[in-house]
Amino acid sequence: MKISLTNSFMLAAGVAICGYFISQTLYNSKVAINTSEVKGLAERQVKANTANWELFFTVSDDTSSSLSNLYQSAEERQEIIINLLKEQGFEDSEIDLGVINLHHQEFRDKNQKLVENKRSLIGSISVSTSKVDLVSSVRSEINKLIAKGIEIENHAPIYRFTQLNDIKPDMLKEATLNARNAAKEFAEVAGVSVGRIQQARQGNFSIRDIGSNYSDTTKIMKDVRVVTTIVFYLTE
Repeated sequence: MKISLTNSFMLAAGVAICGYFISQTLYNSKVAINTSEVKGLAERQVKANTANWELFFTVSDDTSSSLSNLYQSAEERQEIIINLLKEQGFEDSEIDLGVINLHHQEFRDKNQKLVENKRSLIGSISVSTSKVDLVSSVRSEINKLIAKGIEIENHAPIYRFTQLNDIKPDMLKEATLNARNAAKEFAEVAGVSVGRIQQARQGNFSIRDIGSNYSDTTKIMKDVRVVTTIVFYLTE
């Protein structure tokens, strides 16, 4: 009789323990199922911190003068442009002189008779700087040289924002907070509470010129954007 009571006690204890683990399994399964997937957006307006600007100048003749004279004219115009850039505030370290290339053109009539022979020297000057505001103002000054007979191609600058890593942490925090707020709104309607994060996926950071869907190099001011996708547990 004693053995039977012992066996009965052990059997009852085993059933109780088994029931506990079963109930815990069901509870955990319920929590896992009750989740909310939301997206969190963070946006910032930032200013470009670097600019790359290219200028091309040309001198030409009809081959009546020597090539050395033509090259001297090219160097003189190069110096005029460089002096203007320095006067406006750019440093030597920000100005890079490219090579001066020779181009030869022949112009013929419909009978293929040579009517003009032209040589051109084309030089380039590039500016790489963090003075992004200065670039936009000096461009108009450079164009004034055209009125003085200097043939210049004033290319549009390329403006870039290269300090994304400096703002990434704060933007991700903001996106996560916005996602949690969105989950809370859903939870209030459902009569539950938002718990911890089950899963999080960070979207790609995008940098675009303000007002543009594609370009990211033509304007000084930029829009930086990131969207995170987060799954929160919902608890009663």
